[in-house]
Amino acid sequence: MNIMSNIKIFLTFLAIIAIFSTNTFAAKIAKSDVENFAKTYLKDHIETPTNGKISIKVAKIDPRIKLKDCKTNLTANIPENFNGRNVNIKISCADSIPWHIYLAAKIKTIIPVVVAKKSISKGTLLDSSNLAIAYIDTYKVRGAYLDDLTKIAGSKAKKKITKNHLITLKNTCTVCKGSSVSIIAKSPTFTIKTNGEALSSGNIGDQVSIKNKQSGKVITAQVNAINKVVINL
Repeated sequence: MNIMSNIKIFLTFLAIIAIFSTNTFAAKIAKSDVENFAKTYLKDHIETPTNGKISIKVAKIDPRIKLKDCKTNLTANIPENFNGRNVNIKISCADSIPWHIYLAAKIKTIIPVVVAKKSISKGTLLDSSNLAIAYIDTYKVRGAYLDDLTKIAGSKAKKKITKNHLITLKNTCTVCKGSSVSIIAKSPTFTIKTNGEALSSGNIGDQVSIKNKQSGKVITAQVNAINKVVINL
């Protein structure tokens, strides 16, 4: 009886070891785990633009594919010719019998831009009543764009702007042709202020032609603010 009892105890012990070994070393892996790993890796390794957002969609693994277990940590690799929008990410398992799989992923990067809240006529003053911030795919943004309403509020539409169209420096003017402007001529020792009429349009930093209303003289000055130009003497 003692021998039989010892055998039973020994067999029970072996069963416990077998169960413990299975739970410890058999790394069952689900397809969803691999997909989530790929998505997390991309989020951690793709730079997000300032004030922007990214969304990542990883393709589902073909249900016909059977994944082997992986006892080591998964690794990932992004190809060097990654174009920032579509990528085939390589997921690898470095077991004694290694394996890898490629997953297609689509990456969408969106950034805040100023757009027309409604259709805006030429010469209309731009402010919060007709402007808004929208998040747009970077691939739909061409050239210089504005991302802050306060930087453009008070300017005017240089031409007709349709609803939801991007507001850029090309379709706005801080100083618009025909507008009355303040002219500030300054030197290290004095400052003179007078009024003029803009003969051309421009935005902050641009050089525009201005006609001095008092002297009738045409000068070139730099746009400094809304309807304000500066001449450094």
